[in-house]
Formats: sequence, C-alpha cells, structure tokens
Amino acid sequence: MLKYLGDSSKEVKSNPEVEPAPPLDQQQRDDLFEATNMVDTVTAEAVKESDNDEDLLEVLKKKNEGLEYRVGYLERIVKVSQILNSTLTLEPLLKIIIQSATELTDTEACSIMLMDRNSGELRFAEATGGVSKSLKQMSVPLENSIAGWVVRTDKPFLIRDVRDDPRWNAQVDRAINFETRSILGIPLKVREKVIGVLEVVNKRAETGEKGFSQDDIQITTTLASQAAIAIENARLLDELQKAYRELSELDQIKGDFVSIAAHELRTPLAVILGYAGFLKENLTGQASEQLEIVLNSAMRLRALIDDMVNLHHIETNNVALDYTVFSLRDMLLEVIKEFSELIKGNQQICTRKFTPDDNPLNIEADRQKIYLIFANLISNAIKFTPQGGRIHISVELKGYKYWVNVIDTGIGIPKDACEKVFDQFYQVEPSLTRKYQGMGLGLSIAKGMVEVHKGRIWVQSVEGKGSNFNVVLPSAPDIETT
Repeated sequence: MLKYLGDSSKEVKSNPEVEPAPPLDQQQRDDLFEATNMVDTVTAEAVKESDNDEDLLEVLKKKNEGLEYRVGYLERIVKVSQILNSTLTLEPLLKIIIQSATELTDTEACSIMLMDRNSGELRFAEATGGVSKSLKQMSVPLENSIAGWVVRTDKPFLIRDVRDDPRWNAQVDRAINFETRSILGIPLKVREKVIGVLEVVNKRAETGEKGFSQDDIQITTTLASQAAIAIENARLLDELQKAYRELSELDQIKGDFVSIAAHELRTPLAVILGYAGFLKENLTGQASEQLEIVLNSAMRLRALIDDMVNLHHIETNNVALDYTVFSLRDMLLEVIKEFSELIKGNQQICTRKFTPDDNPLNIEADRQKIYLIFANLISNAIKFTPQGGRIHISVELKGYKYWVNVIDTGIGIPKDACEKVFDQFYQVEPSLTRKYQGMGLGLSIAKGMVEVHKGRIWVQSVEGKGSNFNVVLPSAPDIETT
C-alpha cells in the first residue's frame, strides 16, 4: 500500500558535476553552527572548533539526510492516518494497519490482538497472511505473555531475542509454522484504556548490531495511536449497525403483530357489534342501558384497533391515499355533528368560522384520512376542556392552502411538551395518576395523516388556559406547503 504513497526516505545523491562550494568565512560558519543546534551538542561543539570546512559540510549533510528520512516517515504516517480515518469497516481496516506496520518498520510480520469484552482475554483479530482457524481459537493470557505485559503496563515492549525471555510462548509459532526472533509490542489505547496490542515481528535488517531502533518504537507508537481510534470507531459502527438491524427486526415483529392482531380481533368484534345492535332494538329498560355500555366499549375497542393499524401504516410509509374533491367546510360540519352530543353533555360551547363564508372550500385529498385528522383534534379538545369551556374551529383559504385552527380553553400543554404531544403513546400526565383516558395515539396519527398530505401541524399552548392546534393543508396534492 505505502509504495503508492511515495517514499520520501530515499537517500539524497550528490551530483558529481556540481563544483565544490567555496570555503566558508567565519560569519557563515557561525550561522551554520546556529542552524545545527538541534544536532547532538557534543558533535556541534566539535564541528564549531574544527577548522575543516569539509567536516562541517559532511555533518550538515548527514543531519539533512536524517531530517529528510524522518520527514519522509512522518509524511507516510500522515497518509496512512488519512486512509485509516476513511475506512469504517473493521476487517479491511485491520488489514491496512497490518500492511502499514510491516512496511513502515521493515519487518517480516505483524499481528493485532484485541481485548474480548466478554472474557477479558486477548484474541487475534488480524495477522500477516490472515488469521487461521487455530489462531482464532487461541486466547492470549494477560499473565505470562508478552502481549499481556504490554496491556498491563500500558507501555511498548521490545525483545531483541525471544529465546532469552521466559515470557515468550512458542505456541503461536507452532500454530502458524513461523519462527519469531525479535518482537516489538505496542499498546492500542483509546481514552486511556488499552483495547489491544499491535506487534511487529523480526526486523528484516537484523544483522550484527542492527535491529529495532528508537525510530521504530516511535513510528509504531504513532501508528498504534491512530489505529486504535480507527479500530474503536469501526467497532462502534459495527455495534450500531447490529443494533439497528435488531431494532428493524423488532419493528418488523411489532408490525406483523399489529396486522395479525387487528385481523383476528376485527372478526369477533364485528360479530359482537352486530348482535349487540340487534338486541338493543328489542330490549328496553335496564337491560337496554347495560347493552349500551357493551356497545360503547366495543366501539372504543374498534377505534383502538383502527388507531393501531393507521399508526402502523404511517410508520411503514404504507398509507394508501384515495384522492377525491370534496368540501372541507361540509366535512368539518359533519365532524362537529358527530361530537355534538358529547359537547352538549359536557356543557361546552362549540363555534366555527369559515373564510370566505360563502365558499364550499373544496379540497382534493383523501376524505376519510382528513376526517380522521380533525376527528382526533376535536375529540382531543373536548377531552381536555372542562365543563363550560369553549371550542372553536376556524378555516381560512390563503392562496392555495387551507389554514385550520382547533382552539380550546382546556388545561393547556406545558411548553416543553408541545413537540412531544405528537409522539406515539406520549401522555402529559404521569401514567399511574392519569385522569384522562386514551393511549396517546390520536395526535400522532393526526400528524402522520397531515404529513402524507404534504401538510404541517403544530400546537401553541398556554398551560391552564388552552391550546391552539394549527393545520396547514394544500388544496391539491401537487401543491407543497411551506
């Protein structure tokens, strides 16, 4: 991979055709000495005292080569970091880290071990040549292992000859048919927590006194810090995607349950309503009153089933709209008439205003769904308005949009709950001390039906004084509201 990033660590070759530089004067020698202050102090002092310009130039040349070598590695680390940060899937990310580590340190092999969050053990997540079945089944103990020592101490650990260290376990070598000579382990740490270990094995230049250097430790430490963050991000993304899949499956189960339950309940409920209606016509007195209670309870159950089905359709974007042209004015009068007995029984006053008053206020929409919107809003206003209160419905045609207001003088809604009242099953009252009946689905369904008609709905309320539910609907389906 890094060969495509470019190698800035190549040696700088001198050009034999370039003429030698003229001798330096004292001022130039002093300036160059200041420029080499970052070189080892002893070397710099020796060069300053030297009268040989060639010695000074040779030191500066070596220093320059060393700086170019380090800058080259830093550039490659930055490019690797960019690649790591743009890779969000764990498996390819681990392969990139393995390849980057071996190339940057010029080593034969590399492995990554991550902490198992359940068992607390280290397990191989990736290695040069892939993780074999035997490696996947192998756990690395935190005690009496090199990787375990790195985790426990949270420090890099270098062993130049593993045969001289009792913590070395040849079990891994035997499992993959490999010979480890030297090893450098670096902790993978995120937010002061070690999540694993990065190990590079067998420096290719291990001849004589050569081997892992301080530069190798610095390079792998820098790479490990970037890699740890990328690994943690990838693992979190994997967990999030897994949770999302599980949530989707649960949502599907819930949807299937609602569909099946609604289907299974509607058939016996229809029979109950049919027989109850037939018996009511032939009964009088106390029996008729008791049967009326049965009918009302059955009607409430049917309304609840319809609400759950409508809500499921809204959630799954499966609301089928049957567009027709009808009078919004006449439809609202029909809704008001449906609730007139309830309004009268609560000693409430209901007023309405249509603008313009002499206009049928025709709208192209799904009449049944629009009816459901305002039935829920008016029912809600009646429920939360005390006896003697007022309910006002107004409709105004503004351009190509209808602005409808359902206003009441009820208990009102706390300011911090004005957005939440449209959430499913939300109740302003505590669940154990509720005074008002209902499952908290009406406003959620109303909002969903408004939005599938490309409209808007919101509420303005003052606690203790009342609420104003605003609905804006386009007069035709091809007109967007803003």
